[in-house]
Amino acid sequence: MRRSATACLGLVLLLGGACLSGCSSATIALKEQFGYAKREQLVTAVTDARDSQEAAKKQFASALDQFIAVTGAKGSELETKYRQLNSAYDKSKSKAESVRGEIKNVDNVAQALFKEWRGELSQYQNAGLRASSEKQLADTQALYDRLLTSMKQAESKMDPVLAAFHDQVLFLKHNLNAQAIAGLQSNVAQIQSDVTTLVREMEASIAESNRFIEQMQDKAAG
Repeated sequence: MRRSATACLGLVLLLGGACLSGCSSATIALKEQFGYAKREQLVTAVTDARDSQEAAKKQFASALDQFIAVTGAKGSELETKYRQLNSAYDKSKSKAESVRGEIKNVDNVAQALFKEWRGELSQYQNAGLRASSEKQLADTQALYDRLLTSMKQAESKMDPVLAAFHDQVLFLKHNLNAQAIAGLQSNVAQIQSDVTTLVREMEASIAESNRFIEQMQDKAAG
């Protein structure tokens, strides 16, 4: 029986990890039935979102390198460079979608946790314990709101970079010549600035995620 339950939990966790469009309340509840508390689920979700942002940050920086490489290419290299840049754009877009999905998952789990926590406050008979739990809830909610704001801010910086990369890929696709390269070169500074801003915001969000994870684990240990 224990082996069966463990196998079921493994399947649930696998499905939950694949559910990038958002983790349903049913999935959250099912995981909890197998001993995976909402607090633990939230820490895991934030960890996954942090790792997704780290991967996206690296991919966007790599795509910028590919773009810069195109601007220095010669005519005979343009077709190959275009394909490399197009691939870099596609990978960046995929990473961005992953980040968005992980952030949605984080918020779904967080809202489920806070809803349950608020609902259980009325069950306390001891006023002191209820007040203590209510304060812990408020503190955790404030910590989470700060995290979500940071994540959303980093997420919003991805769109301008993706749009710029897409424009360059599209332009190069139909203009594989020296004139096209000259046009791309004029946009290097702006794209570098956008990517730098994106990386900075992602690093801030990653740091905020680490802070949240550490504090949640400290509360659990305490």
